[in-house]
Amino acid sequence: MTGQLPIDPAAAASPPESPASGEPALVSVQGLVKYFPIMGGLLRRKVGDIKAVDGVSFDISKGEVFGLVGESGCGKTTLGRAVLYLQRPTAGEVFFDGQNLSTLKANKLRRMRSRMQLIFQDPYGSLNPRMPVSDIVGEGLLAQGMKSSTARERKVEQTMQAVGLRPEYCRRYPHEFSGGQRQRIGIARALALDPDFIVCDEAVSALDVSIQSQILNLMLDLRREFNLTYLFIAHNLSVIEYVSDRIGVMYLGKLVEVATAEQLFKGARHPYSVALLSATPDPDPRVRKKRLVLRGDVPSPANPPSGCRFHTRCWLRERLGNPEICSTVDPPLHDTGGGQMSACHFAEQVSVEAAEEAAATQSVIETAAGAT
Repeated sequence: MTGQLPIDPAAAASPPESPASGEPALVSVQGLVKYFPIMGGLLRRKVGDIKAVDGVSFDISKGEVFGLVGESGCGKTTLGRAVLYLQRPTAGEVFFDGQNLSTLKANKLRRMRSRMQLIFQDPYGSLNPRMPVSDIVGEGLLAQGMKSSTARERKVEQTMQAVGLRPEYCRRYPHEFSGGQRQRIGIARALALDPDFIVCDEAVSALDVSIQSQILNLMLDLRREFNLTYLFIAHNLSVIEYVSDRIGVMYLGKLVEVATAEQLFKGARHPYSVALLSATPDPDPRVRKKRLVLRGDVPSPANPPSGCRFHTRCWLRERLGNPEICSTVDPPLHDTGGGQMSACHFAEQVSVEAAEEAAATQSVIETAAGAT
């Protein structure tokens, strides 16, 4: 995890309002599964599956920012692409504004995609170096049937202004821009079709920290102006805390906790979430914080552990004497109070005090490894 971001004080003083409770979900994900086949042998037969996403369910209300956080390789990006049907799910359903995307034919799904867009992680590789910015931003408009070049140019210029770039930049090529400007172009491309829902796949992780805060504030401004809904994927907890209304914590293809940003950062209810939060540095140098180091490596998604997928690295399970239920029964997401959901059999025993006691019992070698 990286350090704290320099956030604009004016923007931080007036955070975006959370959506009203009870509002119908704009995006509803139900039991989403995405497996990738493993081929082996001389005849290249299927010998197994990479279980990238394995039974994930959540809802996102209109106007909400739903943050998704977890270690690299936990399935965040695959989940985001499956929600947009850029990769067809193996099982499960995605409802967008009440419509089941799995039932839409290709032409209807293509039209629906004008309302669902994606901002890519890499501001360099995601832009075609041989195309001017006007063609990059206007390509989606052309694909959706806007044949008039004059209308496209007008829309592109308006969109460029909305993301803080001059209209005269439209004839330039991507190599003439900085990383932050390139990501603004990527945002403009997603915004050009007037979407309702945008998946932001690590949208600021490739940028300098000072530029990250500018892009985040821009995205929050665009959210207010255009009533956008975000699925914001990141591994930086500082970023997730700043932009999100609710947060989903993902581990090895599954959601292990869903909570509001305030609930998660004040009182996480899953041992994995607590370990992630302990790795976030405190911006106050006078605060001495000891990281809770997880033992062992992340299991292979081709052969995940039985029961709770986190039990092989769980600090709470060790403290409780390794109860058998953790390795035999997969805990479902359940309400632990106030709408906070946790997939842990012993969520009520997760606390800051318990985590601090577990960190205090670590060996000097483990503590040193966590600090590197």
